[in-house]
Amino acid sequence: MQKEDRKIMSFRKEQRTSTIVISIAILLIVMASTLSSSAQSADASLPDAPALKLLASNTDQAQQNQAPPPAPSANPPQPSSDSQKQLSLGDLGLTPDQVKGNAKGQALLDKRTRMLKDHQRLGLLTTIPLAATLFASAGAPCNHNCGPSTGADLHAALGSVTVGMYAATAYFAIAAPKIPGTEKKGAIRWHEALAFIHGPGMVLTPILGAMALKQQNAGEKVHGIAAAHSAVALTTATAYGASIIAVSWPIKIKFWEHK
Repeated sequence: MQKEDRKIMSFRKEQRTSTIVISIAILLIVMASTLSSSAQSADASLPDAPALKLLASNTDQAQQNQAPPPAPSANPPQPSSDSQKQLSLGDLGLTPDQVKGNAKGQALLDKRTRMLKDHQRLGLLTTIPLAATLFASAGAPCNHNCGPSTGADLHAALGSVTVGMYAATAYFAIAAPKIPGTEKKGAIRWHEALAFIHGPGMVLTPILGAMALKQQNAGEKVHGIAAAHSAVALTTATAYGASIIAVSWPIKIKFWEHK
């Protein structure tokens, strides 16, 4: 009898493992197929880094600082060969370093643009495992005869993928170089403010989920602080979706901007 029970438990365990592996493989295939389309949308929504216009501004400033020409006299002198020469950039007060432009500043802009594009692409891709995790949560909990189940294991595996991709998404936003003097306004402020909700939520949700899974595998009904796993996860997913909408949707009424 014990041998038969062990065989049944081993068969169920292998069945759960194979189901999880197949589900994750399907998820990765779907993510790979949507990578190109999401990359095109990210390229269209986030423009390239602007080129620095240091030379033009310095030239305009040098021309403005020049003294106005004197009034023409009644008997103007004949122009000499030296006065007919064109003005050089040195005559305008521009140094060779200013003529070459600020290459370091331009490289900083390019790096920030590239990292924010990666942040945008990963953020959109993260919605795929996030939605799958929420969908799989329907088969995770138990009301009676609690124990190991395929639904709970699949939900936990998809949740782990979601947290990993979310961490990679957050890295590109945090590590992107900051441009001094840049003022954040409008949808960007909402996008960053919502991060203070879904960021801690992405930390608490897997912790509470692990506690709930441990209680369920022990044959217990989920209780205590672990019972808040569903509420925290739903709040986190809502805030994450709102942060994407804040910078993606063509909202016409921008009530957060003061004219």
